[in-house]
This record gives sequence, structure tokens and C-alpha cells, in this order.
Amino acid sequence: MRTARTNGTTRDGAPVVLNDAPEKLGRLAGVHAERVHVLDGLPPRGPAFTAAHQAQAALYDRPVEPIDLPEVERRDEAAPGPHGEVPVRIYTPCRLAEPDAEGRRGAVVWIHGGAFIFGDLDTVEADHTATRLADATGLPVISVGYRLAGGGVHHPVPHDDCWAAYRWVRGGGHGLPTDPERVIVGGGSAGACLAASVGLHGRDAALAPAGVLLIYPLLHYPLTEPSGELAAVLDTLPPLLYAGPEASRVQNDELMAILLGPAMTDVEHLDYAMPGNADDLTGYPRTYIENCECDALRASGERFAAQLAEAGVDVETHTVAGETHGHLSVPGLPSATTTCEHATAFITDVVH
Repeated sequence: MRTARTNGTTRDGAPVVLNDAPEKLGRLAGVHAERVHVLDGLPPRGPAFTAAHQAQAALYDRPVEPIDLPEVERRDEAAPGPHGEVPVRIYTPCRLAEPDAEGRRGAVVWIHGGAFIFGDLDTVEADHTATRLADATGLPVISVGYRLAGGGVHHPVPHDDCWAAYRWVRGGGHGLPTDPERVIVGGGSAGACLAASVGLHGRDAALAPAGVLLIYPLLHYPLTEPSGELAAVLDTLPPLLYAGPEASRVQNDELMAILLGPAMTDVEHLDYAMPGNADDLTGYPRTYIENCECDALRASGERFAAQLAEAGVDVETHTVAGETHGHLSVPGLPSATTTCEHATAFITDVVH
């Protein structure tokens, strides 16, 4: 992993994100530390989690004013895919980046999270993140409304939808002349997993994205065990945020049963469902990973970064100090806007 610091303007092998502050504090910090008391008395999510519980939990992720969301043009379209049309939303900045000599630009494909079973194009993690990235980079950002797992839908359908949308963007289906060699794919949580799978599929098909952007990703099955340092941080959290190692394993197994379907791990291309399970990551695209310190999934993000580095891949990883999983879902949260700034530095470095 690259550990030197730079100003985000070079491609000389140094990181693009400059961060002089500590990335690990061993505790919650910031807005969520101020709000964590609202979760007192709440049980872990499950059948006993009531509407009243949900209303109380929502106070933890309420908007932080001012939100200051930039103005961009939004347009809904659909990309063709093997399972039918894939809804996409195209975010075009008011001020586009300068095109190359052939009139082309790069583009960003963004994939929302939601444990593979929740979320859509209107969720904050999808809409606000795409808006901020489009405005800051000057590039079109295409958010993907992939089919969610459940109700008979399972792997490879979500991956196929994201791969189809990525191919469509490479071909300029979003309406702007595009350099296919400068298309970046990224996502948050389950969306980061899907983005990573597009990166792996792209490598295999000689259609690799220029870069892969992963925010608090889940990338392995079975669930990666936390280090002693991470376990100590997790033990400071209330049950709603972390219910313990056994409950986390059970919850993840249930989720994987929905995503993978009846065959579970006996599926074709398990690595396209869980890219961290790939046998070989040699030749994987340049990657940026940003984990949250107080998040059990940090173990997976850190492990994937180590796998990439071992395979000789250009990978940069950072940790959002004192933050919990899913911070991109909170409108106006300072740590979320900072993560978007870091993502912008990576995107800009890749396309230029």
C-alpha cells in the first residue's frame, strides 16, 4: 500500500490524498460521536426491530446542515442488459472538464450500497455522492439502479446489471463522447463490492476500468475476522452498530444466502460476487479504498488492499477516523463530504 503523502496532482506512485491527521483514534468521533446516545436501548436489527426503533435509529443519521449540495443536471435513462433494461441516472456538471483532442472525456460509474437488498437511485448515498463527484470532477457520473437481490433475484444478476451499465458508459451511451480508457467505477458498501467485481470482470475481458473506487467495501465471504485493534474499537459501539462477532457472522451468512441463491458458494464466478475471493488479482486496475474506522467491514477493505498490494496492483487506502459504516448516506455530514473530496482527488489523478 502506498503511504507517502502528496497533493493529489501527480501519478508518480505517491498517494493522491493528503491527510496529516491520525486515521485511527480507537473510538467514535465527530457528529456521530455526538449523536450515539440516541441509540441507547436499541436492539440489533432483526424481527424484533419495530417502527419505533427505526424512528429512534434515524436520529443518528439525520441531515447535517448546511447540506450545500451543488447544482447539476440529472437525467434518467436505461442501459440495455442481459436481464432487461438497467435504470441509470446521468449527472452532468454545469461546468464540464476540458475534453481531449478528440472531444472525449472520462466518466464515472457509481454504484450505491444497501446490503444488496436495499437502495435505489434516490438514496442519499447514490444521489448526493454522484452529485458531488460530478460537480467536483467536471465529469459525467452515471449512477446504476441495479436489480436488488431477493425475490428470486440473485448472483450474477446484480453484477450483470452493473457490468452492462459500465459497458454502456464506455460506449458513450450516456450521451457524451467518452474515452473508454478513462472510465472509472466506484461504489459504497455492497455497491463497492459490485464496483470491484466490474473491475475484475474488466480485467478478465480486457475492458478494465481506468480506476476502481471503493468506499467501506464488503469483498469477502466468509466475513473477514477483525484484528485485535479493530475488535477493540467495535466493542465500544452500541448493539445496533455492532452486535458482536457471532451475530455479525449470522447476519452476513443470511445476506449471502440471499445474494448467492440456493447454490451459495457453488456458483459460477464466485469472484464476481465477492472479488476478495479471487484466486489471482494480478493486473487488477488501479484502486482507491476508503474504510471507516468503527466498522466491522474495515477488515475486508484492509484485507483486499493487502491482496492487491501483494499482486503488484497500484492501491491506496485510507481510514475515516472515528466514523461508522455508511457515512455517505447522511446528507451534509462533514466526513462524507471529505470522502467525496478524496474520491475527487483519485478520479482527477486517474483521468489526467
